[in-house]
Amino acid sequence: MAGNQRWQAIPTQLDVLQFEEFVLPHLSVGRRGPAPKLSLHTIFNYVLRLLYLGCQWKELPIEKDGEGRPEIHYTRIYRIWRRWVVDGCIDAIFTGSVLKLHQDNRLDISVVHGDGTTTAAKKGGDNIGFNGHKKVKGDKVVAFCDRHCNQLIAGYYRNWHQPQATLPKTEIRCEK
Repeated sequence: MAGNQRWQAIPTQLDVLQFEEFVLPHLSVGRRGPAPKLSLHTIFNYVLRLLYLGCQWKELPIEKDGEGRPEIHYTRIYRIWRRWVVDGCIDAIFTGSVLKLHQDNRLDISVVHGDGTTTAAKKGGDNIGFNGHKKVKGDKVVAFCDRHCNQLIAGYYRNWHQPQATLPKTEIRCEK
């Protein structure tokens, strides 16, 4: 019975072939400074592990090198991650994955599920917009999925109660 069910696990690690096909074409590479000791594949897998675990950056479990020291410091992984976010690489990876699902005829948009939640700001909430609906300061997180739980659109919005709030710039048209 369990063999018939289609499970979609959260990927916590990509092999080199998957990385080179789906991720590497969208990543930006630093132009200055020393080259990273680790491959972009390894760094991206550390980011996936962090997102899956939901831990703080300093708590990220990092492998040890031959001398017993961590093979990379968590701040270097964080800086590379921030550069990818600022450069739009993560959005491009997401858009590319949805486009690949569409090209492989794996999207079923006959039913689209949407869900949203508000994340409250505990510290530094003065910089974040006030959500008039929930009476808290924080962000509104929204996700839309197709019938098979393939994520189509995800985004977070500040000042959700203001009329100029729109869906993210990511737009993929799936016409049948």
